[in-house]
Amino acid sequence: MLDIHDAPSPNFDNRRAPPDLLVLHYTGMQTAEAAIARLRDPSAAVSAHYVVDEDGRILRLVAEERRAWHAGQGEWQGEADCNAASIGIEIVNPGHEFGYRPFTDIQIAAVTTLVADIRSRWTIPDSRIIAHSDLAPARKQDPGELFPWKALAAAGHGLWFEPAPERIAALGPDLTLGDEGLGVIVMRAGLHRLGYGLKPGGSYDDDTRLTVEAFQRHWRPIRVDGIADGETRATLMGVLQLATAESPTGVLN
Repeated sequence: MLDIHDAPSPNFDNRRAPPDLLVLHYTGMQTAEAAIARLRDPSAAVSAHYVVDEDGRILRLVAEERRAWHAGQGEWQGEADCNAASIGIEIVNPGHEFGYRPFTDIQIAAVTTLVADIRSRWTIPDSRIIAHSDLAPARKQDPGELFPWKALAAAGHGLWFEPAPERIAALGPDLTLGDEGLGVIVMRAGLHRLGYGLKPGGSYDDDTRLTVEAFQRHWRPIRVDGIADGETRATLMGVLQLATAESPTGVLN
């Protein structure tokens, strides 16, 4: 059973519909105390529904029925008001700016249990369990490449796909900044269809690079470089197939 402690934040407002999106963050501050204080500070105007500390302790800052202010500007599967659609979980970690480190085992166990608990109350598809960086690739990196998305998916929450070597080899040379053509068109269309705000097009521009980096942080974390190598593109194809199969209509929101 979850041991959740209430630490109310005043930073919330009303939802316009039930939540169907789950966004994972890291706190990105030097201490848990500083992060929690900021999430409860009216002048900061930010919050989340939950904070999971490194010792596994869970704090509830905003009721799930309310709209917390954690996502900011971004988009996923056509939804531009991600705060209105989502439940936000902040996971204590200093992040890339203050000494990014692996999440603790007890912390990840608590996150996994919390995600399962949330999904027992709301209809949240696996394709809508995402990173903050997925909805805002140009602004955010969290929860980052050290978050164990594979383990979370193995527990039944989120998507994961590992392509076979022959599938990787069949995709040919890497795509990178400045490239144009059919390969870029197909990749950008796939990223957009999965949920990223990147619009379809044929140019590998800076927005494309940042979106590829976000995808890699979530689904190919072994190398996050913004270069769409065969493994990245094969993984994208596999994740997209899983997401499409999950949708009753075969169409993602």
